[in-house]
Amino acid sequence: MRQVKIIVEKHPDGYVAYPLGLKGIVVGQGDTYEEALSDVKSAIRFHIETFGKEVLDVEPPVLEAFVAELFLHRPQMNFA
Repeated sequence: MRQVKIIVEKHPDGYVAYPLGLKGIVVGQGDTYEEALSDVKSAIRFHIETFGKEVLDVEPPVLEAFVAELFLHRPQMNFA
């Protein structure tokens, strides 16, 4: 058994979840946090069944994940 870190984002129309440390793109979604986790778990299983256990062979492994917030200013457009 292998532990996989999952990012879950809350959007106005539901939740999106995706794993860190897998080769390829895997995404799940749902109306609730739990639905998104269940959907991404199913998507991960399908991804491994389709492409093989090699998708888990990512080096170096993800040790921790952090969320940071950054404020970006819109560039001013100068039309002459």
